[in-house]
Amino acid sequence: MGLTTTKQTQQAVAARIQRGGTDWKGLLFQLSVLASLVVALVLLLVLLWTVFWDGIGTLTERGLDFLTSGTSGNPDTAGVWQALYGSFWIAVFVVVFAIPTGIAAAIHLEEYARDNWLNRLINTTIRNLAGVPSIVYGILGFTVFVEILDGITGGRSVIAGGFTMAVLVLPIVIITSAEALRAVPYAIREAGYGVGASQWEVIRHHVLPYALPGILTGTVLSIARALGEAAPLILVGAVTGFFASSKDASFTDELQGPFTTLPNIIYDWARQPQAGWPENTAAAIIVLLVVVLTANATAIVFRNRYDKKRHQ
Repeated sequence: MGLTTTKQTQQAVAARIQRGGTDWKGLLFQLSVLASLVVALVLLLVLLWTVFWDGIGTLTERGLDFLTSGTSGNPDTAGVWQALYGSFWIAVFVVVFAIPTGIAAAIHLEEYARDNWLNRLINTTIRNLAGVPSIVYGILGFTVFVEILDGITGGRSVIAGGFTMAVLVLPIVIITSAEALRAVPYAIREAGYGVGASQWEVIRHHVLPYALPGILTGTVLSIARALGEAAPLILVGAVTGFFASSKDASFTDELQGPFTTLPNIIYDWARQPQAGWPENTAAAIIVLLVVVLTANATAIVFRNRYDKKRHQ
């Protein structure tokens, strides 16, 4: 009986492989996927071309003056220097606090934690937090970093905004780092244990170098997410109008004082009805795209370098 069933299965598989004709359903699916890709690319190219066409004139005309000038009520003199400065410090807080903490948490969950109900609950919670709307993190940042920790952060300040964005991207860093660690073949760990290495030595010298390209990809995604958010920063103090920073302010005063970022200044300029602001808005978008693409390019360079070292 079993032999007959096996023979019938083999005949069915052979008939399926040798079957002639066209798989119309599969072809239709491929065409629909290709059409979706083409539509998405066309929309993206049209959007990028529109922004480039509107903003390149301002960047060409004003040059470095647009990058070094502060906020102003006059579109002819307004620049993005204060926004660049604020975005830089937001990125610093993410790199210093969110990325090391997220990678360490991922290492613990993947390499040290046991597979029990508590750790499964923690993993599920982290994945759910990655999908929470950013405005919720803004409310959290306002409650904790602006109100409760006012004596440390200075209230509505760069420090409060930086910590808020670090908390926002932390689940993304943990998830991407954990996936990169999970993709490392277990045979690499067994080889390390086989030569007498401790668990930390295996993680440090074998697992992490192998997973580093994936971890770098996740960190760049988190930085890009932080640089592109506006709503949470508005709640914790990012200025969407015009302000002048004091030249006599100390480093601490600057971190605890008013600030703005590139997404916030883009949001504010896009609402201005006067002539000149649409061009400034497009130019600021180009600057933001350059910043994000530079961060991506840097991560790609480091990833390729580690890939070469890993395969040597």
